[in-house]
Amino acid sequence: MDLQLDQLRALDAVLTEGTFEAAARRLTVTPSAISQRIKALEDAAGRILVQRTKPVQPTESGLTVWRLAKQIQLLTSDTAQELGDAEQPAAKPVNIPIAVNADSLQSWVMPALGRAARGVNFEIHREDEEHTTRLLRDGTVMAAITSTAAPVQGCIVRRLGAMRYRPLAAPDFVRTWFPDGPTAKAFAQAPVILFDRKDDLQFRLMRRYTRKPADPPRHYIPSSAGFADALRLGLGWGMMPDLQTRPDDQLVPLDGTVYIDVPLYWQQWRLDSPALGMVAATIAEAAAAVLL
Repeated sequence: MDLQLDQLRALDAVLTEGTFEAAARRLTVTPSAISQRIKALEDAAGRILVQRTKPVQPTESGLTVWRLAKQIQLLTSDTAQELGDAEQPAAKPVNIPIAVNADSLQSWVMPALGRAARGVNFEIHREDEEHTTRLLRDGTVMAAITSTAAPVQGCIVRRLGAMRYRPLAAPDFVRTWFPDGPTAKAFAQAPVILFDRKDDLQFRLMRRYTRKPADPPRHYIPSSAGFADALRLGLGWGMMPDLQTRPDDQLVPLDGTVYIDVPLYWQQWRLDSPALGMVAATIAEAAAAVLL
């Protein structure tokens, strides 16, 4: 296949921006030029790459070529920075999209990204650690913090450590809903706080105490800081990472002997990219300082 760089850039712009018109504005060309480049790319690939919907969506083949487009752009940006003249303005930063679970982002990833930000633009996709690999597979991100040890095709994986979660609640909440401790009956009735509908951690804890699935009242709070605030306000109980507990917290464990360790891994595209390698090293160094 003879895939031209301007065609690959057009594909990335269309799928990122969602429309041919927005892609044209981003690349400072006409929508007709974008359409012609996409058509030429599809002719070269021998298959349809995008669905002409609003927003534009990639086909399965389009996802494969889109990954290639992003990989080439990353390597091109790396090369431009390496060839940059010290007397000239700095080359454009390298764009690196990363998928990160909310608790890691809130507690230890942001300081690490701050140290790695020189010459790099980050696009952070917040996603549950059990689902971040989906974003790697479809090419949305170049790297992800995930609980999946098996490498995604075309990726390398590195273990970072584990985050420890404990079932916590406000003292008044525990006295009201768990007077006899964490029993199956109490878990079936006590309000529980969930991050979103993908959050299974609380139910993993409940299965240790209940013989059949529990269906308690639920609060959904899709914010790591908001989740912790809800616990402190007594809205319910939930699994909170040790890294987010504060010295002045009045939260108490439902069971002081119980916790769940969630393993975390760094997965990234298998590319010899100095920028991506630098980010990976910074994340690994930060993880080694705080994770189990």
